[in-house]
Amino acid sequence: MPLYLCSEKLNADCLHRILWQCCLGIVITAMVAGLLGDRSAQAATRSEIVIGTQLPLTGALSGPGREQKWAYEEAVKDVNAKGGIFVKEYGRKLPVRLVIEDDESDAGKTAKAVERLIKSHNVDLLLSGFSGSSSVIPACVAAEKYKKYCHASISWLAPWLKHKFQWSTLFFFDLEQGVAVPFQLWNSMPKDKHPKKPALFIEDTADGHVFADRFQSVAQKYGYDGALLGTLPAGSRDYSTQIQKAKAMGVDAILIFASDTDCMTFVRQMKKNNFSVGYLHGWKGTWSGNFSKELGKDAQYVLCDGFWSMEFPLPGARELGERYQKRFGETSVSVGSAYALAQILWQAIEKAGTLDGKKVRNAVLTSRFETLMGPVKYQTNGVATFVSTANQWIDGKQRLVYPFKWAKAAVKLAPPWEERR
Repeated sequence: MPLYLCSEKLNADCLHRILWQCCLGIVITAMVAGLLGDRSAQAATRSEIVIGTQLPLTGALSGPGREQKWAYEEAVKDVNAKGGIFVKEYGRKLPVRLVIEDDESDAGKTAKAVERLIKSHNVDLLLSGFSGSSSVIPACVAAEKYKKYCHASISWLAPWLKHKFQWSTLFFFDLEQGVAVPFQLWNSMPKDKHPKKPALFIEDTADGHVFADRFQSVAQKYGYDGALLGTLPAGSRDYSTQIQKAKAMGVDAILIFASDTDCMTFVRQMKKNNFSVGYLHGWKGTWSGNFSKELGKDAQYVLCDGFWSMEFPLPGARELGERYQKRFGETSVSVGSAYALAQILWQAIEKAGTLDGKKVRNAVLTSRFETLMGPVKYQTNGVATFVSTANQWIDGKQRLVYPFKWAKAAVKLAPPWEERR
């Protein structure tokens, strides 16, 4: 800092200038030292990365919630086994701690659960819950309110994109691709085995109606005009009216979008009403382990959608599937996608070099990630997609039947109830 030159006889103005410059220098030096001291203190006190998620640990969606919880916990365990995530801002690796709030499968409790994670648990970042308009979108809305990054999955793309979120991203399959799967499976069968009168039953929710709209447009492309469409009140104990109507119309294939508890009720009542179809394909509710455990042999031949498979010829896929199988005695078609979601977040934190949510989100949008679902690259609209799979329950295990390039089996049509072993 230059000093003013004065005559040999210092006047009052010159003296004031000198004193002012000295004081200013002291203040700036103190401020810089304080900032550096605060940063050093922050680095010294930061001991972990806190990740929050709200999951349906109880209620109608607790089956899928259990699988998602296990996958997140395994992803945390695995990264911590390597010392944690390197964060440049702190100059070292930090372990991850996962905090979970139960949203009780209740859409009305999602926002409060996310607020507790942010305000009470002081989480750094958020991982997605389950599912769609009942949980994921409300969680993203809450994250937007508090400017906390939400690394999301399991929501239809179109409803999520309408919100134009600036503090969230989405990793899920494209619905048009997902609803086209049964038609592609039918086309792979001999022509005389193709269903002639399929029916779609959906839960009476926002997600269900989005599914129905897209299904009907895709069905027309495959030549299936006028398929029966029925709605299922969520949580009902009696779907006999819908079942009897389908039976009277000669329906020979059923496609259903509903929770696992409602899908189980539907299948039980199909059997009770002696109504069987050769092809029954479910989304959302037929893939969790609970579905097969509760129904036992009555789950045989039912198809389910899926987000992933341990049959994928990708590094880490079989190992994770076997770990899950060892822990629960069943297979899963979801844990790989939840695990991959966490893998992406861990890598994004390291690439960003900080826990600042906006910078982590930017790293998600601008980077390529390696996961056990393969490489992942997000679009500028905040979305990255993967292929929806199809699996069939055979002897208590899910056999991959789609995508064809990785399928290990072909679809088996179900015989009438009285002919099943």
